[in-house]
Amino acid sequence: MNNFTSERRYPTESCLVLPPLISSAGLLTASDDQNYRWLDYASPRLQLIIVLIFVLTQGFHSVLKQLGLPIMTSQIIAGVLLSEAVLPKQWLDILMSEDSVQLIGTLGEFGYSVFVFLSGVKMDMGMVTRVGAKACYLAFISILVPMIYVVSSIVMLTNNRKELNSIMHIAPLFYITCFPVIHCLLTELKILNSELGRLAHSTAIIADFLSFICAIGISVALGIIQGFPKSFLPQLGITSFFIFIAMIVLRPIMLLIVKLTPEGRQVNQTYIYAIIVVFLISARVIPGGCNKFYFIVIYVLGLAVPHGPPLGSALVEKFECMASGLFLPIFVTTCSMRLQKLTLDFRNEMVKEHAIIAAMTLLVKFLSCLGPLLYTKMHKPDAIALALILSAKGVIELAAYTFMSDGKVLSPQVFNAGLIFVTFSASIVPVLVRKLYDPSRKYAGYQIRKIMDANLDEELQIVTCIHVPNNVTSVINMLNISCPTRETPLAVSVLHLIKLSGVAAPIFISHEKRSKRFTRYWYSENVILSFMKFEGNHFGTVKLNTFTAISPPEFMHDDICTLALDKLASLIILPFHRTWYIDGSLESEDHNVRNLNLRVFEKAPCSVGILIDHGNIRRPIYLDAPIESYSEVAMLFFGGNDDREALTLAKRMARKTTVRLTVAQFVAKSDDGEVDWGTILDSEVMRDAKNNEYINYVKHVVNDGRETVNIVHSLVNEFDLIIVGRRYNIEDPQTSGLKEWSEFPEIGIMGDLLASKDLTGKCSVLVVQQQRTV
Repeated sequence: MNNFTSERRYPTESCLVLPPLISSAGLLTASDDQNYRWLDYASPRLQLIIVLIFVLTQGFHSVLKQLGLPIMTSQIIAGVLLSEAVLPKQWLDILMSEDSVQLIGTLGEFGYSVFVFLSGVKMDMGMVTRVGAKACYLAFISILVPMIYVVSSIVMLTNNRKELNSIMHIAPLFYITCFPVIHCLLTELKILNSELGRLAHSTAIIADFLSFICAIGISVALGIIQGFPKSFLPQLGITSFFIFIAMIVLRPIMLLIVKLTPEGRQVNQTYIYAIIVVFLISARVIPGGCNKFYFIVIYVLGLAVPHGPPLGSALVEKFECMASGLFLPIFVTTCSMRLQKLTLDFRNEMVKEHAIIAAMTLLVKFLSCLGPLLYTKMHKPDAIALALILSAKGVIELAAYTFMSDGKVLSPQVFNAGLIFVTFSASIVPVLVRKLYDPSRKYAGYQIRKIMDANLDEELQIVTCIHVPNNVTSVINMLNISCPTRETPLAVSVLHLIKLSGVAAPIFISHEKRSKRFTRYWYSENVILSFMKFEGNHFGTVKLNTFTAISPPEFMHDDICTLALDKLASLIILPFHRTWYIDGSLESEDHNVRNLNLRVFEKAPCSVGILIDHGNIRRPIYLDAPIESYSEVAMLFFGGNDDREALTLAKRMARKTTVRLTVAQFVAKSDDGEVDWGTILDSEVMRDAKNNEYINYVKHVVNDGRETVNIVHSLVNEFDLIIVGRRYNIEDPQTSGLKEWSEFPEIGIMGDLLASKDLTGKCSVLVVQQQRTV
């Protein structure tokens, strides 16, 4: 694979230099020595090629990403610009010496090997037996129909035996569905754990195994018809032996390692390095014995590693950044650097047949995916998007074309056609899917789920999220004063959010419906036990459901919003991204949680509350709290939709006799008395607060934000919970001058003030945003 210029026919004169020129003396030496050329040395030449690859790739991607094109397109364009089809011969001779070609090719091949290995590590083989019937039917139809079409088309169109043998080798590339390609595409589109993404993921797992079986079947059938090459059967036998060793010997050993690792602990680093050594040895030993099936064995070796924590996650964390960030981009670019001409020669029969069969098979595959989806009444744009995803091509197909070209199975002209085929598919599919499918669409236009519209005498549906154990106590303390009575019960859905690591497919578990197959994911036991005790303390007034979502942090908002939509929730409670020790000092700050909260604010199908907990000094721990203890709650009212929503929640709490509610209204001294619709609504919701004997109403007339800050600071030590509206990007006379000092503008001016680490109080704060998506 390392000879980019294998087809060129130039008279050359070789000269062996000893010792080899590896490290140069630096660029400055050129000014002192006229005969010195730093590009004669291998190391700077390699560094220059890598720099050119990444500069060109990032340069093109900064422009093309605006059009929705993936980074793979930019990597291929960078490779084309560095190929002999574009680069002048004098530059090509300087950059692409035999040594640099071999070295950059070796780096690329190693990167691809690691990518294939990690794809196997992240894949859960157990998913093959757990996917739904819809995914199974779709996988079978999407593989078998185009396979039958492409084989029959090749047999009918090709008369020459040599051409038939060549095009049969690449036939599987037209109809297969590769799990690594689909997983990368779903990640790129940020729909990995959307409803469509989960169906595509499940289908790709089945289709991947089916594609492998069909590809092997075609190879064997071709061998039977035309006679096996001498090396085929020995390679197939050695491959089978390696697969047997990986699954029957290595996998049980690794499962034992997982079993011996204490729960919650990291696996011993010795085991990690042992697996890395096995991988590196396999990468060197296997090619000699089973060259045709080398990457299949590497993939199976990855499958043998138990996915997820502690072993699979540790391997992915060590390898992923290096493989995806450095070596794989080099590999993709070096594949397209093999291009010899920018145009296709349609006078070549193989090129013509390849173009026709590839285009028609892609169309047949798309239609074979689309038909069953439309038959099952799937929304038409979603069905088209899913069919496009399952028809997508990517790095696996590009690698196959490259290795067959290097092995002289394909001519340079057919390789050019294959490169265009893969580039077109990999580029156009993400663009079309983004146009057709918007995962947030399902959150909009269904119904209003504001707290203000919830009946006071019916249960309030709440979804609350847990990231770390500290969140449990603060959330339960907050729920404890949220009026769980027989007249106003709570229905709480607890969602434990866990970062996906070492697994490709996101997992969503309902613990009421939990089966034995999910015992490995029983991470949420302590969280569930705590909330079950809370439910027991409020028997008959709290209904509890518990869930666990294991997904990448950038996609967790979809799990939260989908659960809220399914449960018809009126409020989502999210922990703040900062946590404090019990003495009030700052403990940690998680920017992934902050970004998650921002996404939920934007997409939520109901109202959202951010719970800020400064510590638990003043409040008794919920498990030991006496029933008759009082909770002091304050609501700071400035006006607007979010404040009206927050006041409605506060008044609901005040219906419980153990809650003492104080409503503090802040009015600007400079108020000109102008009345608009918002002012009328504010007066309406405040009327009950002013006249209710169970609510302590206080009015503060202030000149500016500084006076407001002084008042708020005097309140924080008097209350257990302070509720404020988010009021994002709203500034009025009561808060004038405070916006420029905001550290966390996403929670509003007052939320930011109460979340400040300089705040001396230990009260909890709930920042409420009224439902925006309607």
